[in-house]
Amino acid sequence: MSYEAKLMQMKKLLKKKPAEPSNEKLVEPKRKRPPSPPYEENWLAAGLTKEENEYGIVYKRVVDYGPNHFHGKHKLSGLLGTVESWREANEVHPLSPDLSRPLVFFDTETTGLKGAGTLIFLLGFIEYTETNFTLTQYVLPGPDHEAAFLYASNFWKTPMSVVMYNGKSFDMPQVETRWTMNRDILPPLLKHTEIDLLHGSKRIWKNEMDTFKLTAVEEEQLGFFRDGDIPGYMAPIIYQDAVKNGRAEMLMKVLVHNEWDILSLVTLYIRSTNLLLEEQQSASANSKTNIGKWYRDLKSFDRSKKVLGDVIAEFGAEEPMAHFHIGFILKKENRHTEAINSFEIAADGLDGRESIIALEELAKLYEHKVKEPEMALQYTKKAIELLNNNPDIPERFKKRMGSDFANREIRLRRKLFPG
Repeated sequence: MSYEAKLMQMKKLLKKKPAEPSNEKLVEPKRKRPPSPPYEENWLAAGLTKEENEYGIVYKRVVDYGPNHFHGKHKLSGLLGTVESWREANEVHPLSPDLSRPLVFFDTETTGLKGAGTLIFLLGFIEYTETNFTLTQYVLPGPDHEAAFLYASNFWKTPMSVVMYNGKSFDMPQVETRWTMNRDILPPLLKHTEIDLLHGSKRIWKNEMDTFKLTAVEEEQLGFFRDGDIPGYMAPIIYQDAVKNGRAEMLMKVLVHNEWDILSLVTLYIRSTNLLLEEQQSASANSKTNIGKWYRDLKSFDRSKKVLGDVIAEFGAEEPMAHFHIGFILKKENRHTEAINSFEIAADGLDGRESIIALEELAKLYEHKVKEPEMALQYTKKAIELLNNNPDIPERFKKRMGSDFANREIRLRRKLFPG
């Protein structure tokens, strides 16, 4: 018998006999719900309440605010006007809510800033009900109850318009990560409308604020000053102590810290919307100009022109940046004489990149639209001089623009001095 034949005989001997079908129905083992933590009494005594669901236990705190409650300089009831303003504006904007969804203000506290081992230990929400504003905070008892903790958020149940501060970059990615870690247990996480007020604050108050930490925005824009607040970096340490030793007194201060964060989201949303949509709101020339630019970037040209026109009417040449931005809209509308006037004010009043870009626009308009190559050459030479003599201009920008202006100068000289 050949070697191959012997191997085949051995393979037949090794074949397993097929298992006989069983009439017994396979039952998926029921997941055992984790028990209450040993420090439960301490947490309840501190003011938390217990909530149970099919995945375990979560502790929560609920606070109601009347519509006339002030947070800083703003009443919470102003949110009703804010929502109505967005409804009437019918504006597609990063801060506009999906009015078919509940509007919820949301913030988290976590045990760290990144990494798979980082846990969310506090979920805070404020939502407007028929008569008041309700704050609900959920506290994680421990890792065994994470599924119950996430389930309590209702992020699986109802699509929402969620207002946050740096939430697109931090809070919601953290929620998604933790949900993924529990995906075999929890229902799927829904997609929500995300509104990030950090991005909005940077757009509105750019060049006006040194830092965009929420506490700085609270003080400068909302008139809210924290008294007796704990530093944010202490929150994870306090939570870990509350889990390890059961001490909940300091944990309640973390909840107050989170409560102030979320109340500030409500009033910051009111303030930001008022500046974006209400023409009568008091604001600096800088912030109004920033808003006009934001609308231009969103291709909402009519609203952008209205905002920038109001700035120019009030401040004239004292706000050259408004002239700079409106110049592009006037150029787009083929209002070349007015565009030239705006870019001339911008070129004289600004410095750095914007001044050079304004000179470039003037050269383009004079060369291609007004057909005055002498003026185009004059502005081109002025731009080259500024590029060469300004040490603060980035090299990459200088190299690109320098090449463009050199080619433009050669072309204009050929037009003016053929042969």
